[in-house]
Amino acid sequence: MSDPSLVPFFRPTGVAIIGASHDPNKLGYGLAYNLVSCGYSGAVHYVNPRGGKLFGQLIYPSIKDVPDPVDLAVILTPPATVPQTLADCGERGIRAAIVSSGGFRETGPEGAALEAECLRIARQNGIRFIGPNCVGIADTHLPLDTTFLPPPGAPKGEIAFISHSGAICAAVNDWMRGQGIGLSSLISLGNQADIHEMDMLEPVSADPHTRVLTLYLEGFSSGRQFVERAREAAVRKPVIALKVGRFESGKRAAASHTGALAGADSAVDAAFLQAGVLRAATTEEMFQWARALAWCPLPRGKNVAVLTNAGGPGVTASDALELEGLRMANLSGRTLEKLGSILPPAASLHNPIDMLASANPEHYASCLTALLADPGVDMVMIIFPAPPMFSAGAVARATIPIIQAADKPVVVALMGDKLVQEAAEHYRAARVPEYRFAEGAASALGALSRRAESLARLADRPLRCEDVDREKAARILAGCPAGAGLDPDAALELLEAYGIRTLRLRLATSREEAVRIAGELGYPVVLKVASPEISHKSDVGGVALDLPDPEAVGEAYDGVLARARAARPEARLEGVHVQRMLPAGQDVIAGVVRDPSFGPVAMFGSGGVEVEGLKDVAFGLAPLYPADLARMLGGTWAGRKLKGYRSIPAVDEAAAQDALVRMAQLAADFPQLAEIEINPLRVLPVGQGAWAVDVRGKISG
Repeated sequence: MSDPSLVPFFRPTGVAIIGASHDPNKLGYGLAYNLVSCGYSGAVHYVNPRGGKLFGQLIYPSIKDVPDPVDLAVILTPPATVPQTLADCGERGIRAAIVSSGGFRETGPEGAALEAECLRIARQNGIRFIGPNCVGIADTHLPLDTTFLPPPGAPKGEIAFISHSGAICAAVNDWMRGQGIGLSSLISLGNQADIHEMDMLEPVSADPHTRVLTLYLEGFSSGRQFVERAREAAVRKPVIALKVGRFESGKRAAASHTGALAGADSAVDAAFLQAGVLRAATTEEMFQWARALAWCPLPRGKNVAVLTNAGGPGVTASDALELEGLRMANLSGRTLEKLGSILPPAASLHNPIDMLASANPEHYASCLTALLADPGVDMVMIIFPAPPMFSAGAVARATIPIIQAADKPVVVALMGDKLVQEAAEHYRAARVPEYRFAEGAASALGALSRRAESLARLADRPLRCEDVDREKAARILAGCPAGAGLDPDAALELLEAYGIRTLRLRLATSREEAVRIAGELGYPVVLKVASPEISHKSDVGGVALDLPDPEAVGEAYDGVLARARAARPEARLEGVHVQRMLPAGQDVIAGVVRDPSFGPVAMFGSGGVEVEGLKDVAFGLAPLYPADLARMLGGTWAGRKLKGYRSIPAVDEAAAQDALVRMAQLAADFPQLAEIEINPLRVLPVGQGAWAVDVRGKISG
């Protein structure tokens, strides 16, 4: 364990329960009962000023009276007493505590002040603590149970659960037992005054009894650190997270389209993808995925064979698998021949394989064997409602040995309830994932496939360009006032320092000057209103494109200023910027905005004035990894059509990628850069590069 201060939480030699109670109706009794009955082999001590005995053991009046060994204290006393109790623990030499008491930050300002005092005293005494306002922790393999959850706890298993919510822990504990899913450990973090979710990732992922980590998250103490540690954990074990609070009310003011579109949930998605964390939509989905990841080998590809005794479920499965990004496997001639020798003539041999309602346990076993032997099959889904002529349990017993011997994942959709319960119990005992309908089974296969893909990417390094001038960029930013928008010239110089080609803007303060500058640049040209108060120039009619001659420039100069003045009479107009008009290409948007928790988040998508309406955008945490870049371009129409589509000619996709990587690197290198955006980035034909046509940005306040 890299942090020795956390060892007592996972391998305590002795535990003291401060606030143990004789009253069976109090949490202090439940906590003591769970610890003494779970089979924990270390020393157990009870503390309560009233003294007496509990479960045949002496109750000490103070933690100072507790004999050795004791290296973990569980505190369940009135909130006002907790600071002094922590101080007493420090004096006793205890350096790890679980504060299960409530009544702190969750109750308001007074509780928050009390929580801050607990943290101050803990740090003063070198104490690490979980909580306050938490359920505690449990380890089914040690075993250890410092929770006050109603017994019995979840059975011994391979899935670790780290949660910000105690109530979710209670529900999950009971639900998993009913589902036949085991826990390796349960960690309730509560208010996280000291120890946070990111602190637990390393020790839990290193636990040999844990095969999958699951997380219930309400926020992040440090998003960037979470990503770093989650990525390290995901190299060892699959990590699945349920992040709640997707839809935040209100929207902050933004200086760019990137800032307006990059909500908190976009940053979470980008962070999880970069960290290799699978994001579940529901609590049940998280644990159904976890069961498959804990019990199944990973697939080598995306091709799925579906074996069923009814046509409808097979079609349902096909649809569900396609939604998961998986493919129906094309069966080899040898496999089809084998299936034909097993099944009656009326059976459908092509995937999904419908064996008909008459299928018996031997049919399931023989056909499953044939499908798993097919090199074109990467995964198998077995589906059956209760067979009319045979028991569902018999089918389970016939298929389990084959599934256990396979090196390909197999999941089962048992359609029904009571009639398939025997089969469910057989599969659970054999560690075979079973679901009630095909959609759940398909979702689990999708999670297995995504884990296989992410595992292959976790060894990648972030993309960086060495030919950048950081010193020049630093000088430019040093001259920019905090909280202000980037001066257009400064913005262009900043991009140039990082190797992005730009079209220089030249300011004209009169009609005649605009015509002169246009002649020097060469026709055609573009005019843009010059105003520090107008970020989105097209919105006020402040842009004129493809001006071919002096007369057009003169008329456009007057028109641009007139329209901007009418739309924004309060704005200060400095004149117009004149810019060379580029050849035809494809216009995209590339930007970066700083998220409060995760730092710089890059965006790529369809550019122009309708970017917020189209929302054809994708996000990635900066600096970008190869997988981020591939996903951002492959996941948007703007990125896909760079290769060309029908009458749309291909353009320089490599140049667009390079510009996006450089922008992300720029924002990652300079935290004071709150937002920066190129819209449009004109991508020219293959081999001709990409140019930043319009740039805007903002410095942090």
